[in-house]
Amino acid sequence: MSFASLGLSTPLVDAARLFPAPTPVQAAVIPVLLRGADVLATAQTGSGKTLAYVLPLLQRLRHTGERQRRTQLLVLVPTRELAAQVTETMLRSALCLPQRIKVVSAIGGVSINPQMMALRGGAEVVVATPGRLLDLVEKNALQLRDVTALVLDEADRLLDLGFAQELARVLALLPPRRQSVLLSATFPSAVEALANTLLHEPVRIAITETPAELPVIQQRAIEVDAARRTQLLRHLIQTEKWSRVLVFVARQYTAELVAEKLRRGSISALAFHGELSQGARTQALADFKGLQVRVLVATDLAGRGLDIVQLPVVVNYDLPRSAVDYTHRIGRTGRAGEPGLAVSFITAESHAHFCLIEKRHHLRLTREHIAGFEPQDTPPPSPGTGGIKGRRKSKKDKLREAAAQKAR
Repeated sequence: MSFASLGLSTPLVDAARLFPAPTPVQAAVIPVLLRGADVLATAQTGSGKTLAYVLPLLQRLRHTGERQRRTQLLVLVPTRELAAQVTETMLRSALCLPQRIKVVSAIGGVSINPQMMALRGGAEVVVATPGRLLDLVEKNALQLRDVTALVLDEADRLLDLGFAQELARVLALLPPRRQSVLLSATFPSAVEALANTLLHEPVRIAITETPAELPVIQQRAIEVDAARRTQLLRHLIQTEKWSRVLVFVARQYTAELVAEKLRRGSISALAFHGELSQGARTQALADFKGLQVRVLVATDLAGRGLDIVQLPVVVNYDLPRSAVDYTHRIGRTGRAGEPGLAVSFITAESHAHFCLIEKRHHLRLTREHIAGFEPQDTPPPSPGTGGIKGRRKSKKDKLREAAAQKAR
């Protein structure tokens, strides 16, 4: 199968010339979007879903020739990094079109003024995080009344990050008649409810990877005392000669601390988290991708939206709270047919938690001990729920329940 056989125009087939053939999600989604139907799609990280909607929706843009460009295509994403990735794909694909298409990225964490300047004269395509989009609308820098196509990319993550209210406000500003696309790696009840509100008779597309298409990721579970994880990380980087490592931690403070300790051990490392300015985050990613930095120590901010070519190793220094996020973390490696390695540090406190992650993903990994780092701590007497998200109430949930009780 070729991109031309899917109904794409010659310029957009040229835009896809770097790819030998459509991926399964592209082959399924592109023809449906070209005929104007709504789509509800699920596909794993690295499946090519961005190009699956970029190409057909660019083809369906109306070229009016007006001096004031009208925003016709709106893409909402949960993170700045995913916004950058989608914008890059949009710009690269639009270059092949005979008419010039203006694409503007609108994200928080940076000054709004350059984005307002970029929107002068309008833009056919806007890629945005919900909060910054609403800021621009409130400042009359952007009108949404002419939007003909809406994409919610990583809808589950949008809801996880608390964008439900912002999404409702955005939807209220859009014309009722439009084409809508919802892409999500998982479909919890909240995403299903959003799909029922957003989509009209959608075509449901679920791409299940065959064994031959699954990323080749070796998974390892290493038992270690919590206090010795940084020493073990440094030891593995040096002895196993890892060229680049993405390390996931639970907190911003931990990201800064681990990165600092690695630098003291003569290993180039940077922290990557939400408190950094957008400029610092962009530079950190550029240095990591360009091999100027060997280790990037990140919170789950980096769990989605990052596409790092030939990333050999991912380390779960802290385990993710959500079993779903485990998949997204390790999915940063083993992309585009490259082999990858995912290492999880298992402490006495996180032992039960990792068992539940294994159960959710039908895994059973051998527990390793590294010489000189054999664990001495013992698990707590009551493992509880293991901390899997959805099984244990969060502090916010408890506060809401307490407030509801008082209101009765």
